[in-house]
Amino acid sequence: MSEQRFDLSVLLSAGRIGVLAALVIFALALPARAQDMEPRAYSPSPLGTNFVAVVVGNSSGAILFDPTVPITDARGDLNSALVGYARTIRMGIRQGLVTATLPYVWGELAGKVFEESRQIRRSGLADVRVKMSLNFVGTKPMTRDEFARAPRRTIVGASLTVQAPTGQYDKTKLINVGTNRWSFKPEVGVSVPVGRWFLDAYGGAWFFTSNDRFYTGDATRRQDPLVALQGHAGYTFKSRAWMAVDATWYGGGEATVDGGPPSSRQSNTRFGGTFSLPITRSQSIKFSASEGVAARTGSNFETYLVGWQLMWFDRPRGDDLHPSADR
Repeated sequence: MSEQRFDLSVLLSAGRIGVLAALVIFALALPARAQDMEPRAYSPSPLGTNFVAVVVGNSSGAILFDPTVPITDARGDLNSALVGYARTIRMGIRQGLVTATLPYVWGELAGKVFEESRQIRRSGLADVRVKMSLNFVGTKPMTRDEFARAPRRTIVGASLTVQAPTGQYDKTKLINVGTNRWSFKPEVGVSVPVGRWFLDAYGGAWFFTSNDRFYTGDATRRQDPLVALQGHAGYTFKSRAWMAVDATWYGGGEATVDGGPPSSRQSNTRFGGTFSLPITRSQSIKFSASEGVAARTGSNFETYLVGWQLMWFDRPRGDDLHPSADR
């Protein structure tokens, strides 16, 4: 089916003043950035540990609008491929971790506008993300030998994620892969070891700059902060494989266009699971699945991910201890 655009002139002429503001939720579903679930995000590794990961995935499901918006039966089927790099570093007397990810997204979105079917397809590079995290309590910068002897402790850390407007964006289209704005997410997290178990909890919020080239290039879109909470409970096997049960909730994020009526507040809950399997001392494969269980507005997707990760040290030393090949 050839691409068809949503005709905003029809919507506005029908007197639906808030439609443009509400439609931006549709754009937020591409590629559903708020639905992150990342167990072991603050787990330690020796200084100079490097990670490279390649992840592919699929997200599909419903996109829910405010009942006053004349869009029904909206669904998305999106694929993604991501390349990421991470490295542990020393930040004063603390241990830090820097990560960078570059995603590519392709897929289609479909729905009914005033009972008339519409469908679009998109593909292209999405926005780059860079994240810096710092552990304040429970760990310090350690060599591989020190890491081998150190006991497991409760860790308290914080991070800042920056999403840059590098993704594909066309001001003449309402639905884009990129967002044409900067996004920032400060977060605090705690990880508690209990024998072979671990318990994680994170809390943060996304803050957004304005998109001053919103459809059709003459409008300015603003969005309120989006609060995001995560919780994880996992178990590590003797083989270094591990599994976790994951949950997240995010809410807020009302959006306006040119100061018009705000879109509905998002409120979404998701549950899922993660399994990491080491295949060599330095490589692992990770599987992840999640599903929305409650959603008021925004995306309510089923998501499946599979990733391969390679770990190496700056200065390999014989048979020194290798940390877990997966974070």
